Amino acid sequence: MNKAGLADAVHAKLGGTKVQAEEVVEIIINQIVSTLKSGGEVSVAGLGIFSTKQRAARTARNPRTGASVQVPAMKVPKFRAAKALKDAVK
Repeated sequence: MNKAGLADAVHAKLGGTKVQAEEVVEIIINQIVSTLKSGGEVSVAGLGIFSTKQRAARTARNPRTGASVQVPAMKVPKFRAAKALKDAVK
């Protein structure tokens, strides 16, 4: 399923127009992204927790040339699935 599929599911459940359903999905995604950008975390009951984690700087190797490349420290998104989601997928 992709973003359009989520919008179709919202439209089927709530009615209204498809444009409104797409806006709802877009607002939810934008809120998650903006919260993660500011360093917060988003917890959705039954789904899981979206958060960020700091990845340390490291030295990597370019597979094509074999040269060492310095990779800087960065924040990366992280998702921890809720127990309900894990049980549903089993």
